[in-house]
Amino acid sequence: MSGNPGNRLQALSPTPPERGSFPLDHFGECKEYMENYLKCIRLTQGENAHNCRLLAKNYLNCRMEHELMEKDDWKNLGLPDDQRSEK
Repeated sequence: MSGNPGNRLQALSPTPPERGSFPLDHFGECKEYMENYLKCIRLTQGENAHNCRLLAKNYLNCRMEHELMEKDDWKNLGLPDDQRSEK
């Protein structure tokens, strides 16, 4: 007995990725930015701290510069439009 209702096989059709899905950073171009952000999140115990948001902006900016994600306004990414800190 199959777990498939009606025992029919249906072809799966691929769908485009949802917003927020983007290519992996296979070459590690933004790895340092990601690690700094994750370290901040651990230190603040998941708190949405201002300094962590700045690190997130650095990470996302790196991804946009390396075409790992589409360029977008900070407000659309849920981040304030203040000055981005450099590492």
